[in-house]
Amino acid sequence: MNEKGLKRKATIGLLLLFLFSLGLTAQERTIRGVVKDSYGDPIIGANVMVKGTNIGAATDMNGNYTLTVPPSATTLQVSYIGMKDTEVSITGNVINITMEEDVSSLDEVVVIGYGTMRKRDLTGSVSSVSAETLAAVPVASAVEAITGKMAGVQVLTTEGSPDAEMWIRVRGGGSITQSNDPLFIVDGFPVSTISDIPPTDIESIDVLKDASSTAIYGSRGANGVVIVTTKSGQAGKLRLSYNAYFGVKKIAKTLDVLSPYDYATWQYELAALKGSNAIENYNSFFGNYQDLDLYRNVPYNDWQDLTFGRPGSSMNHSLSLNGGSERMTYAFNFSHLSDKAIMEDSDYKRNSMSLKLNNKATDRITLDFSVRYTDTKINGGGANDATSTLDTDKRLKYSVIYTPIPLKNLDASAGSADDDLGNLYN
Repeated sequence: MNEKGLKRKATIGLLLLFLFSLGLTAQERTIRGVVKDSYGDPIIGANVMVKGTNIGAATDMNGNYTLTVPPSATTLQVSYIGMKDTEVSITGNVINITMEEDVSSLDEVVVIGYGTMRKRDLTGSVSSVSAETLAAVPVASAVEAITGKMAGVQVLTTEGSPDAEMWIRVRGGGSITQSNDPLFIVDGFPVSTISDIPPTDIESIDVLKDASSTAIYGSRGANGVVIVTTKSGQAGKLRLSYNAYFGVKKIAKTLDVLSPYDYATWQYELAALKGSNAIENYNSFFGNYQDLDLYRNVPYNDWQDLTFGRPGSSMNHSLSLNGGSERMTYAFNFSHLSDKAIMEDSDYKRNSMSLKLNNKATDRITLDFSVRYTDTKINGGGANDATSTLDTDKRLKYSVIYTPIPLKNLDASAGSADDDLGNLYN
């Protein structure tokens, strides 16, 4: 009797467990549908996800999808490049979804040679950088700020001096004998460079790259056109803005140089290859070969570190005033940049002021006034001397070939080149 009762209970338990499993399985359901765009065309590869879970599927060639969703699922999320993300409620087993185009980026206004135009209506090749992008990069000039942000636009540094000119190449160089510099236009006027314009004073930079966009400028625009639009005043109350940043820099990599002992040994080996006369000359400078151990652990000059080893710094201040009425607006900007290079006695300071007035005389006549003043002071140079008629890399070269043996009376009391009254060498 007991055995029969146990068997009956086990059978009933297994049956209840089986029915419970069937109930759980029955609660899950399959949802299918089609994802289309606003024109009724199927979207291939759209991601359909159950909100709050990792359950999802991609649409096939006909825009169809199939999902097995849990009973707690209430919403589907659909995403696709170029379309707005869409959420739909789960109301049945068949859910068809229509997605809308994301046209917000197409309504952006860009500056071209003969005015402004929305990107959706533009047929030429134009790249743009906004004021927000420029302000987010703490650099000395607007040219540095656009580095790597425009397709087909390459920015190069001519040499390492603090005020080194930045080269801009639009779709590479087109000539091997003539200039490949693009045409610079600032507020409608051609200029020779834009390196002296503070990034905080720029509203946008547009680069015209193809023939249709640059045709209005003729042959001057053959290498591309860089159009800079500076900030204008806005009607309303006076707005005061202050922006500052501070940065430090140091040399990234140095070359290995010889110690005094290695240098004296190398000089002896060189003299031995040249003959007995060279050996006698060597002894007059370095002494006998048997005394080379005297050069071990002696203080020496690492000219590379003395020339390029100091930490550099960069400090920038920018103050702007903006305001006006419906008829007249004004914008004033003052910027101060102080850049201390890593090379001794090398620094760069720039003070820049700009004033822009816009007066709407009538509904058809607008009077614009703009003035800019820049004062630049440059000390020293870079690792290369591009204007030299001899060695174009003499500063860096000499820093590693000078003898490391200490100079006479060189000690800590000699001071450093950063001191107003001191000098590294007496």
